[in-house]
Amino acid sequence: MTSLLRRSLAEAVGTFGFVFIGCAAVVAKNAPGAGYGLLGIAWAHAIALSIMITATMAISGGHLNPAVTVGLLAARRTDLRTAVAYIVAQLAGAAAGAFGVKLLFPITAARSASLGAPALAGNVQLTQGIGLEAVLTFFLVSMVFGTIVNLEAPKVGGFAVGLVVLCGVLVGGPLTGAAMNPARWFGPAAATGMWDNWYVWIIGPLLGAGIVAIAYRYLFAEEASLARTPAEPTA
Repeated sequence: MTSLLRRSLAEAVGTFGFVFIGCAAVVAKNAPGAGYGLLGIAWAHAIALSIMITATMAISGGHLNPAVTVGLLAARRTDLRTAVAYIVAQLAGAAAGAFGVKLLFPITAARSASLGAPALAGNVQLTQGIGLEAVLTFFLVSMVFGTIVNLEAPKVGGFAVGLVVLCGVLVGGPLTGAAMNPARWFGPAAATGMWDNWYVWIIGPLLGAGIVAIAYRYLFAEEASLARTPAEPTA
């Protein structure tokens, strides 16, 4: 098995786990005995992402998010071939996760929750939705650079990134779904056929990630303090 294939499979499996748990938490929140609401959904996403990043970061870098991959590409922390392979793997893993929830959960519960697909609240304009997703993703990708990419960062695995997701879902969940990740939107969208306002969850996260990449590349980080992530081939 080639190195890129092995790393891409890790990205697919990690993204599958994150999307499956995230979507399942949304679908199951109204089940008898659940009653955990938004806070429970936020924790489910945060813990799932923390664990999946930590489990895959030594293999692939633990991106699990096309916005993170694009940010690392823009910051020259990975190459185009790797980035394309990772994004394809992430989207495939996300779709598998959402279809898994569709297959395993009661159809009425899955339909009523739209498989956990992010959606704009009725009082949120498109530009506001894009802006909110961009800001939340800015914080998420900043944490990736600050705690994973930077050689001088504390070694906390993916748990700092997970805490940003926890805060992001609490702040933006009722307004945009707080995907902060095009794959988190794509999985349930593919499983439900709900593509409405798709650009909110693509433009917003990519914009936020791009700003972080430019800031780190030109303003904040010394070259020596940025690691070659496992996502970037060393040969």
